[in-house]
Amino acid sequence: MKEPLLISACLLGTPCRYAGKSKPLPAEQLAFLREHYELHPVCPESDGGLPTPRIPSERRGGRVLNRVGEDVSVPYARGAARALEQCREHNCRKALLKERSPSCGCGEIYDGSFTGTLIPGDGVTAELLKAEGIEVLGESIFFEKEYE
Repeated sequence: MKEPLLISACLLGTPCRYAGKSKPLPAEQLAFLREHYELHPVCPESDGGLPTPRIPSERRGGRVLNRVGEDVSVPYARGAARALEQCREHNCRKALLKERSPSCGCGEIYDGSFTGTLIPGDGVTAELLKAEGIEVLGESIFFEKEYE
């Protein structure tokens, strides 16, 4: 039986990112995932009620603001809660999430200035999943670790 894995839907090719596009993993990595894991795709931003496409957002302290200054923290929190529900429903103890995202980023996110500046930190979903004991990894770290 394959290990269940929560995964950002955009990494599988679903066009759910803020610009209405995806960020699919290379074919070799997708094949590896499908061979070794039972995949459970999630897009916390969409699942939280945000449209696709949507105005880009970044974390600023404990809030998430979009580029025009609107506070979108509530849909981000709602999407994170739904991702946690998915983990519990499918018994996922590990999550592979899109790096640098204000919801899925793990270890490094944009600083909220919309200048492309990265800072240490986690997205809303990554932060919640980690607090619940789920191992959360971005795509570069995941494959670095898995291919060792």
